[in-house]
Amino acid sequence: MKKKLSSFRSEGGRVTKVSDELLIEILAAWENWTGSAKDFYRGIGSNQKKMARMMGKAKQLRRDGMINPFQEVAIEGVSNTWEANPISCDIEVQEKDKIIRFRKVDLLVEYLKKVS
Repeated sequence: MKKKLSSFRSEGGRVTKVSDELLIEILAAWENWTGSAKDFYRGIGSNQKKMARMMGKAKQLRRDGMINPFQEVAIEGVSNTWEANPISCDIEVQEKDKIIRFRKVDLLVEYLKKVS
């Protein structure tokens, strides 16, 4: 993440025009961080004063409905039916703050059987 953030550094060393996706990613990393705030800011090459505005903007983006970047989740016990002959389509299921995407109907059906 430090490298991604450094790509938004200007010649004067200021971090400017950070993309919304990176702001959301930084917020998600901050929420999962178990150490001290000082260590987090140092780890991404910044400090609290520099990050306060970016964190505020990231929180506002989340309140406005922007979600974290897609992360694939592996489900134990669900077979991979890519090679079989399932019906092909894209299905999205949104539950609370998570979105689950299925590319095949067969995977969705297997998943629903497992969770029921």
